[in-house]
Amino acid sequence: MRLKFILLGLAVLVASFAASLTAMNWLWPQTVEKPVLAKLPPLPPVTRNSEILTPIAISIAALRDGLDRAAPRNIGGKADNPVSQILQNADINWTVTRGPIAASGVQNALSLSTPLDGKLTVLGSLSAASGTALGNALGNVLGNNAVKQLGSVSIKQLNASAAIHGNVGITARPEILREWRIDPKLAAQVTLGESSLTIAGAKVAVPAQVKPLIDKTVNEQMALLQQRLRNDRSLEQNARREWAKLCRSIALPPAAAGMPTLWLEMRPVRAMAAQPRIDTNWVNFTLGLQAETRVLPAETKPDCPFPATLDIMPPPERGRVNIGVPIDLPFTEVNKIVELQLKGRKFPEDGSGSVDVTVKSANVAAAGQRLLISLLVNAKEKKSFLGLGGEATIHIWGRPVLDQAQQILRLTDLELAVESDSAFGLLGAAARPAVPYLQRALEQRATIDLKTFAANAQQKISSIVADMRTSDQGIRVDASVSSVRLGSIAFDSNTLRIIAEAEGAIGVSVTALPNLQP
Repeated sequence: MRLKFILLGLAVLVASFAASLTAMNWLWPQTVEKPVLAKLPPLPPVTRNSEILTPIAISIAALRDGLDRAAPRNIGGKADNPVSQILQNADINWTVTRGPIAASGVQNALSLSTPLDGKLTVLGSLSAASGTALGNALGNVLGNNAVKQLGSVSIKQLNASAAIHGNVGITARPEILREWRIDPKLAAQVTLGESSLTIAGAKVAVPAQVKPLIDKTVNEQMALLQQRLRNDRSLEQNARREWAKLCRSIALPPAAAGMPTLWLEMRPVRAMAAQPRIDTNWVNFTLGLQAETRVLPAETKPDCPFPATLDIMPPPERGRVNIGVPIDLPFTEVNKIVELQLKGRKFPEDGSGSVDVTVKSANVAAAGQRLLISLLVNAKEKKSFLGLGGEATIHIWGRPVLDQAQQILRLTDLELAVESDSAFGLLGAAARPAVPYLQRALEQRATIDLKTFAANAQQKISSIVADMRTSDQGIRVDASVSSVRLGSIAFDSNTLRIIAEAEGAIGVSVTALPNLQP
């Protein structure tokens, strides 16, 4: 009977003790503790250089249509009297109308051509007393065969006309100028076909003097067209519009609930261009810019003066988007990442030993040139009837290294310490055999997986690049971010800074040109 009461009393005592421990743990939960650490100076503001190289492909058909609208369709004028001693009261007129322009790319040049059709009209009177002089002059102007056909016909009044048929070939080798203009470098060549002039019923060849007149007029018109194209402001106006779109602060969605909104400041500082390359159907060239980018806690209004000149560069192999973004991550968020990976983990993992050590919570802090991970663990006896347990804080110091291939923040050169020999309370030394298992596990798994963070950064930067995509009035811009790589890290007492580098592609195709801007 006495034994029965003794056992009952012990049971009540154990139950009361266990209940007390549970109640104390619930009412006064243990929190992870960390040593007093020296305050690190705040991270300085940082700016990263970003680069966007945009290949631009302009359809030769679009250029053809633009030139067709800009070039005059009709030319003409008066010619000087080549034989004033014979032909009196002369009125020599010519008019030429061009046809549609054809265009193609040949040997890195733009080749254009257009047919010519027109008329030469000669009015005047011939001197009756000209005699042999008339014949000689007609021979020089019209040809000896014409004189033979005319014979001794005496012509008082002359009203003659001739058809003009030919072609104008134009070659363009465009060059981008530093002053945001394009020099088309036009060169024209006129070719005239055979035609005839009718005088007194006889058909004779068109005088050789006609072609120089057309040559002179065509060259004058080409000079005017070249000047108009060279003064066109379309390239500068489009560049100014895109420059202004990039010069701004862009709100970044919070990384987690409760975190403040951050702002990505983009400040373009340099403009670049590569000279055109021409193939069968397209004129290809590249425009690029460099920008300074940084993440700030508040919206800014950056000053981005538009550059007066372009820097001419060699043609790149491809277009690209490369945006460097420094992102500051508070240690409160780092703690969440670490806890997701360690909370609830048991050591030894294979279940061996008399004590299980379970991670309850974690805390990450900066400790000089290293990071300190402080773990609150619970050790529980497995074989004892009472199943006693205790808690302790374990500190792990490690040097952070960013594994760029795996996108993992890894702690190396680990140093592990338990707060005291009696840290596990009632268990004391019984729990200490589990510590080496914990140390080995941490050496293998002391990492912070940043892939989720990189994916989040890619989503944010993609939303920024999406602003560049457009399709309007024959101009299509395609831009995308294909990957985000975490490049480097730094930290102060409150913040872990990660440099994200986004890579992507961009391209512009032009299938219709706006009217030329004077």
